[in-house]
Amino acid sequence: MSSTFWLTLYVLAWPVLVAGTLTYIVRAFTRDAKEAKKEGRSII
Repeated sequence: MSSTFWLTLYVLAWPVLVAGTLTYIVRAFTRDAKEAKKEGRSII
């Protein structure tokens, strides 16, 4: 396969990795915020 194919695949993989990481962080933060609210404490 040509190097153009691999370069394109590499460039297109970054947004997928970033979106997955951001989704994981947001979900964890939301879960912690809900738990803190339920316990009546500040998340900070």
